[in-house]
Formats: sequence, C-alpha cells, structure tokens
Amino acid sequence: MSKKICVNKKAYFEYNILEKNIAGIQLQGSEVKSIRNGKVSISEAYCYILDGEIFIKGMHIAEHKEGGRNYNHVPLRDRKLLTLA
Repeated sequence: MSKKICVNKKAYFEYNILEKNIAGIQLQGSEVKSIRNGKVSISEAYCYILDGEIFIKGMHIAEHKEGGRNYNHVPLRDRKLLTLA
C-alpha cells in the first residue's frame, strides 16, 4: 500500500509542471516514524542524478523525539529515490 506523504503546493504556483513521476524513498527506521507523524518538508528540496540513480536533496525529516542520539537520522541527508524500471 502506498501513501502520499508530502506535497509541495508552492511548486504548482511557481513552475509549469509538464510531467509527474511516482517514486519510493529509501528510508531509515526513525525517518519512517517521523513521516508518519507528519514531520516532513520538501519545500526546499530538489532531485539530482548521480551514476544513473536519482536522489533527493534538501528534504527535511525531523528527528524522531524518542529515537535517542545513537538511533536517530540526519534530518537533511540525501535520500535515494526508488523508481519503477
């Protein structure tokens, strides 16, 4: 089951969207918990291609408050997008 986790409404006003693609995101455990709590923002995010793979940069996923120092993630790390072949 897939679920839309975040929408950049501002992009539809600032840009002419010609094409849409659906992709998954490779996440860590604490990131999944933060996203379920709605602690995600893509307002400053963009995608880039590196060695034939697509990554998203600037996507902010807040640290999970119960994750602790050793088990939490980096909020602004680059994340790999998982696309259909």
